[in-house]
Amino acid sequence: MKSILIIDDQKWVKELCQEAYNPNPYRLRAAEDVAKAAMGIKEYNPDLVLLNLYTNCRITGWDVLLDIKKQYPLLPVILIAGHEKFLFDQRLARADEYVIVDSFACEDLKQKTAWIFDRK
Repeated sequence: MKSILIIDDQKWVKELCQEAYNPNPYRLRAAEDVAKAAMGIKEYNPDLVLLNLYTNCRITGWDVLLDIKKQYPLLPVILIAGHEKFLFDQRLARADEYVIVDSFACEDLKQKTAWIFDRK
């Protein structure tokens, strides 16, 4: 069974992921302490990371993404964002995929997750 680590300190992203993946056969775990996200990766050894781009702490999703890709370059990361204003940001290229939260977010998240797991 594939495992997915959700790195976020906001409830809505976890709810989105639970809705998107129910009843898919993925093991979900959440790391609410964004500052300690890398430790969660080491402990949980996920097959995929879902990362909220905007957090409520001083560490940004961009910082977390950079740290993940430095330590675990082959670990796929899907960024989740509430709006499209970052789509032209060059840092987005570091992520494997991204999802904009809108009315299609759950289906988009399912499709992109399946695509990442299929290509592995």
